[in-house]
Formats: sequence, structure tokens, C-alpha cells
Amino acid sequence: MKTILVLMDSLNRHYLKPYNPDSWVQTPNLCRLAERGLVFDNHYAGSLPCMPARREMMTGRYNFLETPWGPIEPWDDCLPTELRRQKDTYTHLITDHYHYFHRGGNGYHYLFNSWEFVRGQESDVWRPRVARQFPPEGARESRASKNHAYWSNRGTMDPENDTDYTTPQCFKKAIDFLDHNHAQDNWHLHLEVFDPHEPFDCPSRYRDLYDDTYDGPHFTWPNYEHLDAELDGTDTVDHIRKCYAGSLTMADAWLGKLLGKMDDLDLWEDTVLILTTDHGHLLGEHQYWAKNYMFVYNELAHTPMIVCAPGIAPGRRQGLTATIDLMPTLMDLHGADLPTHVQGKSFGPLIEDDVEHHDWVLYGYFGKDINMTDGKTTYCRQPTPGATLYHHTACPADFNSLNRKRLRQAEVGNFLPAAGGIPHYRVPCGSSRHHNAPDFNPIYNLMDDPGQTAPLCDPDREPKFARIMAEKLMAADAPECQFDRVGLTRPS
Repeated sequence: MKTILVLMDSLNRHYLKPYNPDSWVQTPNLCRLAERGLVFDNHYAGSLPCMPARREMMTGRYNFLETPWGPIEPWDDCLPTELRRQKDTYTHLITDHYHYFHRGGNGYHYLFNSWEFVRGQESDVWRPRVARQFPPEGARESRASKNHAYWSNRGTMDPENDTDYTTPQCFKKAIDFLDHNHAQDNWHLHLEVFDPHEPFDCPSRYRDLYDDTYDGPHFTWPNYEHLDAELDGTDTVDHIRKCYAGSLTMADAWLGKLLGKMDDLDLWEDTVLILTTDHGHLLGEHQYWAKNYMFVYNELAHTPMIVCAPGIAPGRRQGLTATIDLMPTLMDLHGADLPTHVQGKSFGPLIEDDVEHHDWVLYGYFGKDINMTDGKTTYCRQPTPGATLYHHTACPADFNSLNRKRLRQAEVGNFLPAAGGIPHYRVPCGSSRHHNAPDFNPIYNLMDDPGQTAPLCDPDREPKFARIMAEKLMAADAPECQFDRVGLTRPS
């Protein structure tokens, strides 16, 4: 068996024609892939954002219930190492996702037999420039305008040359991998590209496809915040959406080169290819930019997934799937047994036929709301502000690092069943509700309100949803603090 997982970051499914036929964004190769394969209509993120999602992909376990952004833990049974141990499968990572190599992303690339890291994406601290690097004169004041690493990287590239961008370089390396290894069997390629994650940069010819008439200050990287009434008018929102579209179209063009190589090498006959994302991205929808601080709208949580498998006719699948299912599915495809603590399950049966999979799935951010959906309804359980939560880790690092004050408050013991007796820290943290949260636990009827514009307060139905969520949390080995902070009782 040969398998390829293609991970494109921050895909908003509403911009993809396989999910929105009215989309104005040009992605002919994603459409080509969808016409060949299976389009999963009810696929959801689990733990957001980037590294929490990737730990789920490696372990098949919910990350956001136990820890924030963090490294691979010593008790994690991970896809690449399990494939190698059980089946002697060769695994290779190609990525420009620099978070793997910065603090808090420790240990992921070492899981693979071999790995290639393409430098220079976003804030990758790569180019050694002592002198302060500045954005174009008159650029809009933003996080990007103050980002020394970003402008150092931009200053060493030709912005009109595709191959100076890291996403095309990743696809080129994947093509090279196929050229060298197509005749071999029993390998897994993990290919991920940062685009269309912000900053939404690409050669101008891709953005020109969308007739971007914006004439304001340089602006391709919105802050993670509510739209600014003075700065973010229709022209600005349209500009950012067209920048996103240009970045996505560039990535799609290079995806097409990879698909062409698979055609040339006749790899569709013995290779499974899965294309998906870690989460979506808000581009002015609900009056927000980006992610992380607002309610986890479906633009963020309801994600695309397309699967091509030998001998399987094209079509669509309605079964409810989630990020935690990727690891067990790839294990299943290679004939490997699942480790004890995997919480996802293989969607292999869904590849064969459109059968039911999950009834409900959980998703969210560590320390914020706990959400769940069955694909027709979403339920958001909000925490008591300031309620105690614990970060569980044997490797005390998160996006930056755990400071000494917090570590002095930590307990050491055996708190997680999945840790298998390995002592670890339990570090107290606070929790918070999403921005502009209502004073009730919102419910959305996705059939009547697909845009999630009208949150419902429904005291009659909420006890049922609370009971289901408590059952799902228990099945996921959620620590007791997760029940306490959202006011749920662990089922007996």
C-alpha cells in the first residue's frame, strides 16, 4: 500500500467549488481531484489551531481536552512510528509549516524516516538580518508590519517567481519523491503546504485573475481581531478575499503538477490520496478576521476532505468524520493495528460505501468552549470564566514556553490514562469564553440556519445535548477539570 496525505492549511470550504458550486475562486485541480475521488461533506476539525490539529493527525486523539499548542508527548503512539514498527512502512514528511521546528512543535518531524523542511514561510526566523526590515512605505499598521522575520524572508525573494514561494517548493519536492519511489511499495508521504494560510502573498498574476481594484495601503495579513469599522470597508474585505483566492489558486496550480505526475506514473492504481486541512479561516465572515478568539463557526470547523482510492468510483459521502479519524484510517489502509488509546476510527468503510460513521464529534480550542456537532446541529458549552483548567504535559512548552511562575504551581503525577504511568506535569490554567459570547450556551440548527446567524437558547433541548456531550467527553478520557469548568457531571 502507498498513501499520500496532502494537507493544505486554512482551507475555507466555501471558497472551493466542490463544496460551493457558486464559488468564484479558480481551483481547477481541486475540482479535478474531486471528480476523480470521494468528496466528504461532513468532515470536521477537532482541536484547533495548527499544532493541536497535527497532534491529532499523528495520534488519533483529541488534543484540546488535555493540552494547548504543544509537542509530541513521550506517551504518544504516533502514525509514522507505528507504521514503521508494525509494517516497516517508509514514511516521509515534506513541509513548509515552520511551527514544527519552533518552540512548542518539538518531536513531530523525528517521527518520520526522513523529512524535508522548506524555509521562509510567514514568521519563520530564518534569514539573519540584524538591521530592522520594514514593510513597503505606507503599509497598513498591523501585526505583519512589525514582523521582522517576515520582512527579512520577503526581502530575499522575487515576489513574481512561483518557485521563490515555499508552497511550490514543497510540491516540487513531492514530485521528486514520486519520481524516485513510485516503483516501491509500502510507503506513506505526508505532504503539507502552508498556503493559503496568511500572509496571503503570491505572484501578482494569480491575484490579477480576480480583478483586485484595491488601492489602499499595503495589506495582505489581517490581525486576529474584529473587523475595524473605519478601516475594513467592503473594498478592504474584497481585497483580502482576493489575496486569499490568489494564494489558494497558486497552491492549486502546483497541486495540479503533483496530480499530473501521478497520472504519468500511473499511481492512481495502487495509491490512496487524502487531501484535507487543519481548519478554516474567517475572511470577514461574521465580522471577524482569522481564527482563535471567536465562536468556532463552521467556516472554521466544517472542513473539506477529498479521498481518491484505487477501484472506488467518484461520489460524495455524508458520514460524519473528524481529524481524529485520519490516523486510524491510514493505519487501517496499511493493515496496522490501532494503539489502545486511539479515539478516532477508520473511515475505510465510508470509502467503500456511504455508511454512518460518528453520531457526534467534539471540537474546540484548549481553555475555551467545548463544541459538538452531528452535522445538523451544533452545541457550544461555555466555561465559567476563570474556571481552573489543567495543561497536562511531560514537555513543558506551548506556543512559546511555560514560564517559571506557572511551573512552580504545577503538580507532578499520573493524571492521564493515556500516559501509561509516565509521570507528567499538571499545570493550572484559566479558561475563557469566545469573543462576544452570549449569556447562554448557543445551539445552531444548521438545516434552518446554515450561516449560523441566529444562536438559539433552548432550555428544553439543552439537557439532552449536555448529556450527549458529557458522554462524549467521558469516551474521550477528558480530565475531570473539563467537566467541572463547563458545568457538566461525568456520567456514572
